[in-house]
Amino acid sequence: MEYDTKTPQYNTGDKTSFAYVSARDRWPVIITGGIDDVHRATSVAHDLETQREGKKIVEGLAKLKYELQHDRHMSPMPDDGEPDIAGYNKELKQLGNPNWFNVPWLYSECYLYRRMSTLFSLSSKWKNYDIFARQKMSTFRSSRPAVLELAARYKDLVTQLESGTSETQSPEEREAAEKLLFTEMCEICLWGNATDLSLLTNLSYEDIQKLQGSEARKASEKNIIVNDLAQAFEVLNKAKKAGKKERRVDIILDNAGFELFVDLILAGYLLSADLATEIVLHPKSIPWFVSDVVPKDFGDLLNALANPQTFYTTPSDDDKHAGKTPEPLSDKEADELSFLFQRWAGFHAEGQLAIRPNRFWTEGGSYWRLPKTAPELYEDLKESELVIFKGDLNYRKLTADAMWDPTTPFAEAIGPLGGKSGIRTLALRTSKADVIVGLPAGKDEELRATEGGGGDSGCRKWTWSGKWAVIQFWDGKC
Repeated sequence: MEYDTKTPQYNTGDKTSFAYVSARDRWPVIITGGIDDVHRATSVAHDLETQREGKKIVEGLAKLKYELQHDRHMSPMPDDGEPDIAGYNKELKQLGNPNWFNVPWLYSECYLYRRMSTLFSLSSKWKNYDIFARQKMSTFRSSRPAVLELAARYKDLVTQLESGTSETQSPEEREAAEKLLFTEMCEICLWGNATDLSLLTNLSYEDIQKLQGSEARKASEKNIIVNDLAQAFEVLNKAKKAGKKERRVDIILDNAGFELFVDLILAGYLLSADLATEIVLHPKSIPWFVSDVVPKDFGDLLNALANPQTFYTTPSDDDKHAGKTPEPLSDKEADELSFLFQRWAGFHAEGQLAIRPNRFWTEGGSYWRLPKTAPELYEDLKESELVIFKGDLNYRKLTADAMWDPTTPFAEAIGPLGGKSGIRTLALRTSKADVIVGLPAGKDEELRATEGGGGDSGCRKWTWSGKWAVIQFWDGKC
């Protein structure tokens, strides 16, 4: 806490904040889903010890839900052997052993998932169990049309990049096309499942400029209220033109499933376009915020693409219940997905695509603490040309989830990662929480006045829906 901003953080007791809604309405539903998942897995287990421990975990989740819904004191977490537990319990004491409905939102939400994790880590049969895994792969399966469309376009793009079909262009034309493609790829990562795939209507170098007139892209762009992608591209392009031998890009991941898929699309593109020579992906170490990526999710995704026909045509439990049989993939669709698998597996095997979890990402505090509490990770990130932070939670942690004036400069709100931190930070964030910074004067008031924006209620509701986005960059190497 001593390294955090002195600006007050959003609190679960604030009725004007989304924190209030989250603690009372969202969290009990999430815990109930976990209870149902473990009960389901326990009921089909054959091993008696697995059954016994499964029932104990269900009891622990039910106890947690009761404490939350009845606004009890947040109790110290049991020691499961990981060093972060001491930090969680120390901070809980510093906060005065608070109740659930009057505590900083960021800490309490992290505490919720970390405490759920201890129920599994303290068992013998359930240590590596992910209560959210079923949901993650289900949502990826349901994204089949988008996955297939992006796979086809990705293959076309990579084929063109490697065949040199753009050699007839001038260097200026080629750079303009690369800049636009970089923008499109990052915006797909930004919007995740909400992406309108018509953004990438044509990937030939000769026609790439047509995308500038795409109505779909313009429609999405108007909801990006700050967009610093041009500065991020300039950094990578400058390093490429300078002939720098090792050029690493780090991605602090957000959600699994389709969003991880599009993150890998971006990673593959950066490598194929030589805008990076290495991509480092940073997943969480434990099941986190329902859908966040853990290392196993990466393997599950590659396994699905390794045998896409089986993955997409094997009926899910929901399909069986509804009496549905999925349509088989065409040979072309299966080939395009296999192309992705071969490329990404190849990058991974050659060390160009690395997975690097770190317990820091699931600690209870903000990224203001990074230089002091995780100095080795901090020094490692300095080696990167660009560090991309994906999603809403990473943005909340970057800005300490504090009640900044929305016109506060991004560099100021990210504290030690601003200034001359040695890290180039790019945040890709669709807004699903209150905190927002770097806005031009009057923009917050303008959006509050829109339908559902919050108006005079005191709530900044426009930031809760995921409709609006920011792409914010700070060059800490200058």
